[in-house]
This record gives sequence, C-alpha cells and structure tokens, in this order.
Amino acid sequence: MPAHRLPDRLIPGPSRGTCAPLDAFNTAPAESARHTLLTCLHSLRWADRVTAHRPYPDLPSLLAAADEAAYDLSPQDVAEALAMESLPDLPDGTYEVAHTALNAAYAAYEAKFGHVFVISVNGVSPDEALDHVLATIRSRLTNDPEDERQVTAEELRNLAKGRLVELLAGAGP
Repeated sequence: MPAHRLPDRLIPGPSRGTCAPLDAFNTAPAESARHTLLTCLHSLRWADRVTAHRPYPDLPSLLAAADEAAYDLSPQDVAEALAMESLPDLPDGTYEVAHTALNAAYAAYEAKFGHVFVISVNGVSPDEALDHVLATIRSRLTNDPEDERQVTAEELRNLAKGRLVELLAGAGP
C-alpha cells in the first residue's frame, strides 16, 4: 500500500477496551510502533529515534519529536526514505493532457535529481492540487542538486508529519 494511503489505524488498542490512538502508539511494542512510523516516512533511523522517545504526552509533542528526528537525517537516510515514496495522489478525473504534462515533468525531475519528486499537498484544495504540483515541480527543476536535497528533505518532514496526524486523528490538538 503506498504510504500516502495509510489505514486509519495501524496499532490496535489493548484488549481491555479502546483507547486513544496516541495512547495505543505510546504503549505498543517497539516493533509495532516502528512499523507504524515507517508507513509515515521510510527511514529506519527516523523511526528508531521517534520510537525510542515514547511516550508522548500529546500529538504536538510527537510531531515536534518527528520533526527534530527528520532534521538529523543524513543524505543516505533521505535516499532510503525517497526510495519508498510514491508520486503525489491527485484527484480523479484530471484531464489526460494534464497527466501527460505531469508525467513529463516527473521524468525531467527524476532525470535531473535521480529520485522521485516528493511534495506535501496538505492544505491544498483538490481542485488546485494538479496546478500546485505542476508549478512546484517546474520551479524545483531550476534548483541545483544541493538546494533540491534540502527542499526534498523538508517535503519529507512535511509528509511524515501529515501522515502522523492522519494516522493519529483524534489523539488531541
């Protein structure tokens, strides 16, 4: 299953009754928590660091820890995470011409930078997602490899945080 299509809840609550998703994440066996985190960002180092600092008192604390761990990713860690990323999910019914333009832009990006294009479309309306992705990929194609590495790392951090929020929806503000 692509990382951007995560199940609503990957860690079941304890058998004594249901508990908040964050509580389930905090009390899950380390391997289960690590597996859950890898669905948000496929970096072993990142998942290990976030898992090791449990329990988290609230969702903002978890997101801050995830963000901090992502800032410490080496170029190899970023490459590991990128290897498991898929293209952004766009709305159904996008015109064929737009798909052709998008596929050409993806191909140009991958040829220049050697990895898949990643972007967080959180907060972008579905009607604007295609235009946003096309404009962004065209803009990022002008980056030099080092600048793009930094932008890509930031997008991976944003994707991981968005996926954690989606995964732990209802865990608190």
